[in-house]
Amino acid sequence: MSQQGSAGNVIAAIASFFFPGLGQLVQGRILAALVFCIVAVVGYAMWWLIFPAIIGGIAHLWSIIDAAKFRAN
Repeated sequence: MSQQGSAGNVIAAIASFFFPGLGQLVQGRILAALVFCIVAVVGYAMWWLIFPAIIGGIAHLWSIIDAAKFRAN
């Protein structure tokens, strides 16, 4: 999982698609996984308030993109 577009990053992006933060967890980035998960889940849980639900959706999309573009040093 060292380069952008590698098979590991594709798997991580797919995992994040199904659950926000799971792709970061697959990549071993625990703090990023927790942040994405909490922000997206809390945003989705407050679906009756429009603004938090939009933030949850943006955080979910961002977690997918972040997992796909991750580069290990």
